[in-house]
Amino acid sequence: MDFKDKEKSSSVAAFEKPAGQFESDDIIEPAQRGHGPLKRQLKNRHVAMISLAGVIGVGIFVNTATALRSGGPIGLVLGFMTMGVVCWSVMISLGEMVSYLPLPGGHIRLAERFGNKALSFAMGWNYWYNWVIILPAELSAAAILIDYWGMRKDAVWITVCLIVVITINMLGAGVYGECEFVFASIKILTLVGLIILGIILDLGGGPSHDRIGFRYWKEPGPFVQYLGIEGAKGRFLGYWSVLTTAAFSFIGTEIVAIAAGEAKNPRRNVPRAIRRVYVRIIFFYFTSVIIISLLVPSNHPLLNFKSKDASASPFVIAIREAGIKGLPGFINACLLTSAWSAASSDLYTSSRALYGMALTGNAPKVFSRTSRNGLPYVSVIFCAAFCGLAYMGVSSGSGKVFGWLANLTSICGMITWTGICFTYLRFYAGLKAQGIDRKTLPYYSMCQPYAAWFGIISTLIICFFSGWTVFLKNSWQTDTFLTNYLPLMLFPVIYIGARFYYKEPLVRPENMDFKSNIAEIEADEAPEDPPKNMLESIWRWLVSLHSLTE
Repeated sequence: MDFKDKEKSSSVAAFEKPAGQFESDDIIEPAQRGHGPLKRQLKNRHVAMISLAGVIGVGIFVNTATALRSGGPIGLVLGFMTMGVVCWSVMISLGEMVSYLPLPGGHIRLAERFGNKALSFAMGWNYWYNWVIILPAELSAAAILIDYWGMRKDAVWITVCLIVVITINMLGAGVYGECEFVFASIKILTLVGLIILGIILDLGGGPSHDRIGFRYWKEPGPFVQYLGIEGAKGRFLGYWSVLTTAAFSFIGTEIVAIAAGEAKNPRRNVPRAIRRVYVRIIFFYFTSVIIISLLVPSNHPLLNFKSKDASASPFVIAIREAGIKGLPGFINACLLTSAWSAASSDLYTSSRALYGMALTGNAPKVFSRTSRNGLPYVSVIFCAAFCGLAYMGVSSGSGKVFGWLANLTSICGMITWTGICFTYLRFYAGLKAQGIDRKTLPYYSMCQPYAAWFGIISTLIICFFSGWTVFLKNSWQTDTFLTNYLPLMLFPVIYIGARFYYKEPLVRPENMDFKSNIAEIEADEAPEDPPKNMLESIWRWLVSLHSLTE
């Protein structure tokens, strides 16, 4: 019996409707409301690249400057390592749910199905808020990168980037997928090239033949005494300050759940994408920050980009310091495409999140309106309007605005991760109560439910202590307090308000719905198209090798 037949038989035998469960037509799809549904236009290679590098923006390239300056080389590496483990815990929790139920709206829809309407309402609006805020953050970061060439006209460059992003999204999911495939490929090639070049420079292969080695780990030192605080306390606080910065780089990995609603053969392609998460964490983040920690000292003056003067990433700083002419500008141009790519993914995700909320009645019905080719154009236009926040950088400095928005999105993103893990624990309890074997799911992990519990506890602790510096003597900063704690305070308020409004308790595990929408999802499954050229053949071969190693 092949996987698809096994999946169908399990959905018939194991997922019988328990008493008290609602019928599939209780979930109103947009077609029933007179609106066209989304269309599955994202191919396997699109989903693969989106999961690998779709939302890798300038955080890993530029925001690491602040992390290195505040935490030192070892603090930087440990901070990203910690967030990598948290991210992996969240993704394997999300993977089990969304691989079985790849619905439009992703984890927002699942929160209602396995929690209640209030949880879905709070998670949905928090997630939407996260992405409409991170979008102008990426545009601000793009202006920082362009400032490298001395062309300080932030309003012009923000407008140019904004036009590119909106155009890509208004052309539909298929065009978005193709653009992300190209952009993600550029990012991957850029990162591979930078890592190789970084190793060469560190070993003395640059024009200056200066062998750096671990020099900067010794002087100015492996850790930074944060805010001049002496001893182990100052070093620990330096490491802790990296976590929120690192979170900004990792937030968005869960986009695969949103893309699943428009992915072809989601039960085959989404598990593959989830399994690639560790590649992204280990190679793109962990390896990159190690190279950064070797190449640039933590006290380098250009690492502080909160003013307009700091417009280069640590990679560009290292290349320029090595005396390689011409290459910094080329690398900076590659990094600029990362900002475009991430901003495009941000608009895509925020619009689909809003669309998903409209389906469940948590947002106005107009946001579920789609064009004939399945584009939720009302949601796209509405979310694009928030890009205007990026123009705050014209007066305040794009670097400073990027810092504000990065803090906001980091906290909102970790709240989303907490909600995903909580939803998974409900999902896990429902499977157990109804006697459903998790091994029959398209994807499952042996680390559950411990990984989900780790994700909840760690994200809550990081959020709670994210803005601790404002409580130090003579260190109060209103903007830091608001950007770190406003989302954390609003989420429980929104949930409690929605809970009283809907008057709906958490669904009992024995009454959870594991059957609705299964027939439609299975009907969408189809054999993969044969490869059209040699490149696609090579890609299929690589994917098959990866699947065999899991």
